Amino acid sequence: MMRYLICLLFLFCGLLLGTAHANQTLSPGDVLNIQLPGEAAFIEPFDVNDRSQVLLPEIGLVSVAGLTEQEAEDVVRDALSSVYRNLDQFSLNVLSDEIRVRVLGYVDSPGTVSLSPDANIQMAIAAAGGLKAGAQLDSLLVNRNDDSIPVNYKAYLDSGDLSLLPPLQGGDTVFVPAAPQLGNVEIKFDAASLVEAGDASQETGLTLFGEFRNPGTFSYREEMTVVDAIMRAGGVTRYADVTKIRIITGDQSYLWDLKAYLDSGEKAQLPDIKPGSIVFAPIEVDDIETNQRSVYIMGEVKAPGAYENPHGAGFVDVLANAGGPTRFADTTQIRVLRESGASLHVDLVQFSANPALHPLPDIGTGDVIFVPEKIDFNENSWLKVTGDRAIRIIGAVYNPGRFEWNDSMGFLDVLAHAGGPNQEANLSNIRILRQGAGDSNLTRFNLEAFINEGGDFSKLPRLQAGDTIIIDELPKDPHDNKASWTRLAAEDSIYIFGQVGAPGRYAFNNQMGILDIISAADGPNGDANLRQVRISHRDGETANVTKFDLALYFETGDESLLPQVVAGDVIYFPKLTADWLDHPPEHVVRLMGEVNAPGRYTFSQEMSLLDLLAEAGGPTDRAYIERIMIVNTSCCGDESQAFNLRDYVNDPQGNPLPMLRAGDTVYVPNDDDSTPSQMRQGLRDVLSVVTLVVLGAAL
Repeated sequence: MMRYLICLLFLFCGLLLGTAHANQTLSPGDVLNIQLPGEAAFIEPFDVNDRSQVLLPEIGLVSVAGLTEQEAEDVVRDALSSVYRNLDQFSLNVLSDEIRVRVLGYVDSPGTVSLSPDANIQMAIAAAGGLKAGAQLDSLLVNRNDDSIPVNYKAYLDSGDLSLLPPLQGGDTVFVPAAPQLGNVEIKFDAASLVEAGDASQETGLTLFGEFRNPGTFSYREEMTVVDAIMRAGGVTRYADVTKIRIITGDQSYLWDLKAYLDSGEKAQLPDIKPGSIVFAPIEVDDIETNQRSVYIMGEVKAPGAYENPHGAGFVDVLANAGGPTRFADTTQIRVLRESGASLHVDLVQFSANPALHPLPDIGTGDVIFVPEKIDFNENSWLKVTGDRAIRIIGAVYNPGRFEWNDSMGFLDVLAHAGGPNQEANLSNIRILRQGAGDSNLTRFNLEAFINEGGDFSKLPRLQAGDTIIIDELPKDPHDNKASWTRLAAEDSIYIFGQVGAPGRYAFNNQMGILDIISAADGPNGDANLRQVRISHRDGETANVTKFDLALYFETGDESLLPQVVAGDVIYFPKLTADWLDHPPEHVVRLMGEVNAPGRYTFSQEMSLLDLLAEAGGPTDRAYIERIMIVNTSCCGDESQAFNLRDYVNDPQGNPLPMLRAGDTVYVPNDDDSTPSQMRQGLRDVLSVVTLVVLGAAL
């Protein structure tokens, strides 16, 4: 009862809206009420998808693009008539005519949204979660078919003029770009701080850094003084040494005393600045006596700044004077900068492990000690690591990527840092690519053999900064192997051809045997000759082919019969009906004479004369089975014996079967060769002679 009430409600709504939708064309987002009494699948309404299609039960997708309500009813009725017989009470009504619009770009929830037909861009952006901080409001685009309509959303927000927003249509795409200031890395955006940090490039603006409240690069204006530029940066901090402000204009660098200018007020003391000028405000330090020296400590230390130290103070003394490194410091990459321009690398970790081998440098007047921050490779800051400090690992590892390198690290350290190889990794052919030209820039390493056989750690590959470690994936199944075998090195593969389920090239290692690779190829098929399997061994200097009787292994289970195969070998399964040369004489029995299928037959110890005759289809109707001849081959010459098959059938115990061996020949004579037949032929010959004599005498 409830279902029928719902149908009546939808029908009533459709009647109310029928007049309004009669002349409108359907578009993505519309909701249709399709009435087909007696069919439960048509109780719920149907949505028109983004491709203007309706998914009908037992019919599938039916396009209603650009159709009116009446046209859509005719199209749907025609589609349903192929499955449903009674369509007398069928009807179609549009319940709602929403439009579907995609909102992409710099919004919180990009995707497809449903809107009313009179909705505008602001409603579409609101339905997509709103704009993200940093969206460029003056360059929105509305893409409609092959056209792009630019929209200045900023002008609309400033004026409220709705005419600046073009009307939306179903299928439109609204794209919101990001502000150019964001660069190519997404950051937490704050418009106020971005403006304070500068609004111009270094070539066309003034760059102020150091002890300013808001350092950055700012636009240059005509008749702008250095004081105006300082005020644009928010003024100096209380730590600034205003007596030693450094100004660089073009190729000229000089000091300027802001305090002296403020005391005198003489404009002649103002230095000239122009686009591209640089202004630096240093930290104020106490005057240093002549018997002392000043060093600067920056970065991740407890108290960075300038410090005075007596002569003879060492590197550790200066670092301890600044409170020592913080827990965020990278103590393996400390740099000492000197006035001469030289840069020294200091690794406190290596120093603590072996002070004699890694001594610390002496600290002189004016030296700068910089303690960098640790790199978190989960953030975008990984670009801080230069190429001479990084190593890459790609492929089948749990955490591929670019990692900071240190000379104390080894091959296994880097592999463990990347999470280790995953289950699909091909450890037998790891490649190490080194920057440089020639064949020497590629090294291969078999980690699988190293792990299984307990390799020598001194033979692990030697890495250096800039190397790339590549670990390929193994095929996920034998059939996938044929699609990706070219990624496998030939020396790590084995070939299998002939009468098998899936011939081809397969990955192979030292832990696999011949049964493993035959199983991977789906095993031999019904046409395979299991007794004549051939294996071509290609690992030696000369050609070497062995033959393998797989049927004998199945009969005996003797593991010693299984040959050893290695990567590079070729396994071939011939056909049972292959050329007779595939069967040497010592392995076959020859059957000739009056049988249905004379020929050569592969022989086994379990075969008898009856098996051989049955394999050949039995004797023919003209066969003389009372004297079947068997020629046995032995070391001392061939021996022949006769066998009466009829007597054996009548009395098996009294007439045993003759022994049959490989290399023997069996001949089933014709009935004309029998003794009674020959006697009858002789009698006929005698009668013919007598008849001729009598006729001659009569004549």
